[in-house]
Amino acid sequence: MDQLLRVMNFCVSSDGIGAGAGEHQSLERPFGLDRPERLFGWAGATAHWTMRTDSGGSRGLDDYFTRDFARNIGAEIMGRNKFGPQRGPWQDDEWRGWWGQEPPFRTPVFVMTHHKRPSFTLSDTTFHFVDGDPATVLAHAREAARGMDVRLGGGVTTIRQFLDAGLVDTLHVAVSPLKLGSGLRLWESPDELLDRFHLEVVPSPSGVTHHLFWRR
Repeated sequence: MDQLLRVMNFCVSSDGIGAGAGEHQSLERPFGLDRPERLFGWAGATAHWTMRTDSGGSRGLDDYFTRDFARNIGAEIMGRNKFGPQRGPWQDDEWRGWWGQEPPFRTPVFVMTHHKRPSFTLSDTTFHFVDGDPATVLAHAREAARGMDVRLGGGVTTIRQFLDAGLVDTLHVAVSPLKLGSGLRLWESPDELLDRFHLEVVPSPSGVTHHLFWRR
């Protein structure tokens, strides 16, 4: 079976804008938003949200998607600005991400950056810092995934790079019913991807609309 490259639970506004990597991102505001729950609240409310520490949470459609987050995933690729808000050369190697001592990925993670730094491990997640084109980085991630799929974690610029390279196999985007107005845009309309992907749109009682794409 082929190893898929999967975008999962990626959140955008109704005008196609994703969180993070924008001009308002900082150490205190990793998503660059004053109220990130407006985009991510649907996921955070579910029983299988990766950062949940209690036994509560909702069930149903939204929970299906958060429960699926780790299924058959052997590695993750992310852009540098998902890992941290710094730009340019690393000032030091002390910054180890927003997730504390137990990141939610539980796989090797390949951080795309033009500024390399040594790999390190926190709990069961090892972060590697790689400089390369999407196909080269994906090849490294697939090798590390040991036959399982690779998750493409974002942000917007990284996902667009892999889409433009024709490397994404499946894409799940949760569209929230609000407009952000400015920021990095995943699309003007999801119809832009219909030349390459099938699309099914599934509304949720939480108010988000799940867009499910799979390669033609």
